[in-house]
Amino acid sequence: MAARGAVQAHTHNHKACIEDALATARELCAERGVQLTPLREKVLQIVWKSHKPVGAYDVLDELSRSHKSARPPTVYRALDFLIGEGLIHKIESLNAYLGCVEAGAPHAGHFLICRKCGATEEIVDPKLEAALDQAAKRARFRAERQVVEISGLCAHCAA
Repeated sequence: MAARGAVQAHTHNHKACIEDALATARELCAERGVQLTPLREKVLQIVWKSHKPVGAYDVLDELSRSHKSARPPTVYRALDFLIGEGLIHKIESLNAYLGCVEAGAPHAGHFLICRKCGATEEIVDPKLEAALDQAAKRARFRAERQVVEISGLCAHCAA
């Protein structure tokens, strides 16, 4: 199971984390024959800037420092592209975006969200995905998308 967030902050090299995410994105886009334009790459970098979900208008504020002509549709198109390529996730309950720790690997979105500090951890657990799939099948429900967002307190805030 992969997870990241406030719990790991004391040993986390965030600069390397961002560089790894950008390198992975470049590689995946090249393999798929899609363009990771400089603007899309900058949006991805902004999303990865912290391990807290970031809203589209926060992305726009940051982006407009280097791209004066950036407007909301520009940001939303870039975010949609990054979601479509599996490079970021949308945190539905917060209407915000978070970098994907398993970019390129098919998986559902499972998140632990600290209601106090906002730190968010992505959980990648095939057993959890399978259990939810089985529960849906037992209910004769055809699931099209699986997102689990759990709100609570991270280890730091709970202490």
